[in-house]
Amino acid sequence: MTEVPAAGGAPRAVPEVFAPARLGPLRLRNRVIKAATFEGMAPHSLVTDELIDYHLRPAAGGVAMTTVAYCAVTPEGRTRRGQLWMRPEALPGLRGLTAAVHGTGAAVALQLGHAGPVADARSNGAPALSPMGGFNPVGLRRDRAATVQDLRRVVEAHARAAALAATAGFDAVELHLGHNYLASAFLSPRLNRRTDEYGGPLRHRARLALAIAASVRQALGDRVAITAKLNMTDGTRGGLTVEESLQVAGWLQEAGSVDALTLTAGSSLLNPMYLFRGDAPVKEFAARFPRPQRLGIRLLGRRFLRSYPYEPLYLLDKARLFRRELTLPLVLIGGVTDYDGMERAMTEGFDFVAMARALLREPDLVHRVRRDPSTRSRCVHCNRCMPTIYTGTHCPLVD
Repeated sequence: MTEVPAAGGAPRAVPEVFAPARLGPLRLRNRVIKAATFEGMAPHSLVTDELIDYHLRPAAGGVAMTTVAYCAVTPEGRTRRGQLWMRPEALPGLRGLTAAVHGTGAAVALQLGHAGPVADARSNGAPALSPMGGFNPVGLRRDRAATVQDLRRVVEAHARAAALAATAGFDAVELHLGHNYLASAFLSPRLNRRTDEYGGPLRHRARLALAIAASVRQALGDRVAITAKLNMTDGTRGGLTVEESLQVAGWLQEAGSVDALTLTAGSSLLNPMYLFRGDAPVKEFAARFPRPQRLGIRLLGRRFLRSYPYEPLYLLDKARLFRRELTLPLVLIGGVTDYDGMERAMTEGFDFVAMARALLREPDLVHRVRRDPSTRSRCVHCNRCMPTIYTGTHCPLVD
């Protein structure tokens, strides 16, 4: 092992990508995580055989841990009706999923959150919650401004959902604090202009995110690992900045409420391609909708699905700032597709890497990279997998 400077200037050993690693109380077989990617395989908000098979493929393909995404903590917190939400009725299926994944030697995490303004109120049959209320283009209805009672209910729901996840056999939970879902929307000065204790100064805007993490830690203790997916920036004018996110990350570290942070970016509500990079699949998205909406998406879709050029490790520059300031374990995501990228992340001081799109096309990619470090991913970053969430997420280029 070599050593590199860490936060505070102390030298830090560079870990091996495929050596066992600790994540809180959890021991993982390597440092590669299957990132949370909405599967679209729970039409009745319950686990299906298709969902289990979806996670078995990368688990058998060599990842250390696969992440089930996304599981809402309340029914109105779903992005759309056909999505998992955590309740006792979901436990039998979730237990079957965790047992199946454990049979491959991999661990399994459950991503928990509340979609807030990203929720489709029309699909859910319930108003979407947001910091301010107002018209929501996702569900073509008005959001409801979350009351203090709503927010306390959401915090309690996260704790209950996390406890159920532990009961179901999950090794970790990931708290969704990014992409302008509810907690992230409250962090955003663009979306949160409240004047109560949840608005204004950053500490107030961070109140919900910090309370969620604290409640989950209190519910779980050290039984399972707790991670959080945090926006480094919203990628929108007037949104959360890197400097603000660094402060929030510092507060999470100080509280000891999470074991690691996954550093993400972008807004599912305002600028989703800032996270994904590569081609913007406007035509493919339009084809999934009825004719009137289809025409509108074709004409105006480029304003929402902006195109950002793809490059390997495209979030690394911003993530470095967090690595310099924090001692908390960090997960690098965004353009990790080969051994060179994985090793670079370790050299730069990151503890884990997370992959998503590349594993859709090649679920066994990690095994193949381990056998032959020169292996290159076949993912072309066309993002045509994105519109498949409505029929079961998959790579449309698979032979």
